[in-house]
Amino acid sequence: MSTKPAELTDLTLAQARDGLRAKDFSARELTQAHLDAIEKARVLNAYLLETPDRALAMAEVADQKLAAGEARPLEGLPLGIKDLFCTHGVTTTAASKILEGFQPHYESTVTHNLWRDGAVMLGKLNLDEFAMGSSNETSAYGPVISPWRRKGPDGTGDETKLVPGGSSGGSAAAVAARLCLGATATDTGGSIRQPAAFTGTVGIKPTYGRCSRWGTVAFASSLDQAGPIARTVRDTAILLTSMAGHDDKDTTSVNLPVPDFEAAVNRGVKGLTIGIPKEYRVEGMPAEIERLWQQGADWLRDAGAKVVEVSLPHTRYALPAYYIVAPAEASSNLARYDGVRYGLRVPGKDIAGMYEATRAAGFGREVKRRIMIGTYVLSAGYYDAYYVRAQQIRTLIKRDFEQVYASGVDAILTPTTPSAAFGFGEKAKADPVEMYLLDVFTVTVNMAGLPGLAVPAGLDAQGLPLGLQLIGRPFDEETLFAAGQVIEDAAGRTALPQAWWA
Repeated sequence: MSTKPAELTDLTLAQARDGLRAKDFSARELTQAHLDAIEKARVLNAYLLETPDRALAMAEVADQKLAAGEARPLEGLPLGIKDLFCTHGVTTTAASKILEGFQPHYESTVTHNLWRDGAVMLGKLNLDEFAMGSSNETSAYGPVISPWRRKGPDGTGDETKLVPGGSSGGSAAAVAARLCLGATATDTGGSIRQPAAFTGTVGIKPTYGRCSRWGTVAFASSLDQAGPIARTVRDTAILLTSMAGHDDKDTTSVNLPVPDFEAAVNRGVKGLTIGIPKEYRVEGMPAEIERLWQQGADWLRDAGAKVVEVSLPHTRYALPAYYIVAPAEASSNLARYDGVRYGLRVPGKDIAGMYEATRAAGFGREVKRRIMIGTYVLSAGYYDAYYVRAQQIRTLIKRDFEQVYASGVDAILTPTTPSAAFGFGEKAKADPVEMYLLDVFTVTVNMAGLPGLAVPAGLDAQGLPLGLQLIGRPFDEETLFAAGQVIEDAAGRTALPQAWWA
């Protein structure tokens, strides 16, 4: 074997795939290297559940397939699974006490597709409870700690614990800490792209309907979409090719062929038109975010793209509209957790008392807050004033994008987040609304059902990752991968943090 097991976790997913097929190492060695890394990194709390026996058994099957020359697209590649995806016979909690101990008797379509293509499951990844959060501080099983650290004023490491972003904080932290080659994630208002930006990883939220939602614990059904987080643009393209596809079990799944996304990575951007929306220049945006945005535009222009200013006039209404639509759908979806059929049950003096006691004990503060907001905006006296108006604004946001794309624009470039990662408690405890503002650049994509790609593009003054976001036409993820690769090549791949936790 030419590659030492200790080095295997440093490989990208594409490098590991090629190394397995060249027989430089075995799937079992690759999997064991990641299991060892996970064991040393438990302080990060990225994994809620480790599944080493299952992982090694899957790796053994992969080695047999590789030896027989029957390798499937993801043969032997170890992945982490966000604990929002139901996995047959493996505990799925959505990071909530109300689902503690729940073992599904079925497999989500997304994870089924990954196992069909030969991937290996390392375990279930931590997240904000029911995917409600922007920092992974709301998990019932404790927060995820980012593998990144700030530089102090003297240039040495600041030991302040940083958030990895949310809700897919466990997925992003695990990828950045080299605890898996890639991870599944979900995005309702930015929960793939924002944690990817905070951790120097790549994340794509595909077009709504590109990946099946069947078997994924629902937050807001008209906004939720699964996607991958990985270390490179190519790696995310490889994973999305397997995750995507039509599913008869999901009525919102679109019956379109899945392109070879990896083949699009090297297409380049020559001849494309990239839009820069003037409304995204929000008040108080740090100068380093503005500079990075300009740098991204310059990189794309230098690669042959035309860069033009565009207008998305209803952007200013996106965040308040989102925080009406998403809680409304959440309050409806989470009504099923009542202690009757599965999960936690707290006895009461009657059936209503049991419902109340179960939900009071099972849901965390942020989930309760959103259920209350959602129930309020759906109530008889306020439905038209809030929910209906928010859906009307959503239509206008979608129309803004349609008009921009009809004018000849191929993709839109924006920042991913208004800042780099922050320390625990710096936002959530002071003012929940300040936390909600972190989604200002990402929620429009979900409201319009569009694809969005987050690519690391540099570091801030404290040495923390910053990301750029590319927003595409519906079902045109290929253009995003092509443009994302241009940014990745120009910026250079972000060097992942040293393993201080080990």
